[in-house]
Amino acid sequence: MPLTLGWDVSGVVEAVGENVNTFKPGDEVYSRPDIKRDGAYAEYIAVKASEVAFKPKTVDHIHAAAVPLAGITAWHCLFEAAGLTAGQRVLIHAAAGGVGSYAVQLARWKGAHVIGTASARNQDFLFQLGADEIIDYQTTQFEDVVEPVDVVFDTVGGEVQERSWQVVKPGGILVSVISPPPEEKAAAHQCRSAYVFIQPRADWLSEIAQLIDSGQVKPIVETVLSLSQAGEAHKLSEGGHTRGKIVLQVATA
Repeated sequence: MPLTLGWDVSGVVEAVGENVNTFKPGDEVYSRPDIKRDGAYAEYIAVKASEVAFKPKTVDHIHAAAVPLAGITAWHCLFEAAGLTAGQRVLIHAAAGGVGSYAVQLARWKGAHVIGTASARNQDFLFQLGADEIIDYQTTQFEDVVEPVDVVFDTVGGEVQERSWQVVKPGGILVSVISPPPEEKAAAHQCRSAYVFIQPRADWLSEIAQLIDSGQVKPIVETVLSLSQAGEAHKLSEGGHTRGKIVLQVATA
């Protein structure tokens, strides 16, 4: 303490350090600042140049701010941890959420067969994002209907993670952002496991920005609130039923 919350930011550069040559005042950028510093719930934030990328040109700051944490997380889990490639099958839990909605689009872009778990209200939405199969988790046990997959992307944890071992192919991988999948479970199912907690990656943000500008990926924003409504935003997020992202609009200029 004192602590300013916030892990996602999109805005305009106000000033740069004397050794910064990549950016200049007036540039529109976005970032996932280092977790040790936080600070995005504010009018101004100091961010290392190595954590910043030029924001996508085709979206406004509200939609750009919805990208960094969730976009980097999906990229890291699918491509770095799991090594997802074209033609593979991936099961994405909570596919309509902040991370899940990017994972669906990135996996589709890579050429994978995309299966998502979601409520019935989000099925059409996810088909539009590029999912091939949607399982209504409220009425169907996914392990009863999913054919074996190469990758399970766990954004839920708990019993959902435990049940997911049943659908991972031998040699496949279960990657989680909630809790480390036990190595002994992976060994028992002849597959791999990974736990991901991401840090800033400006190079990945640059690649995601290109995908957004080319129309391959679309940031999904369900709710926009003011900075003074941060508490309400957190309550909505804790409910676990947000489609895409919630964004705090700090400035209107």
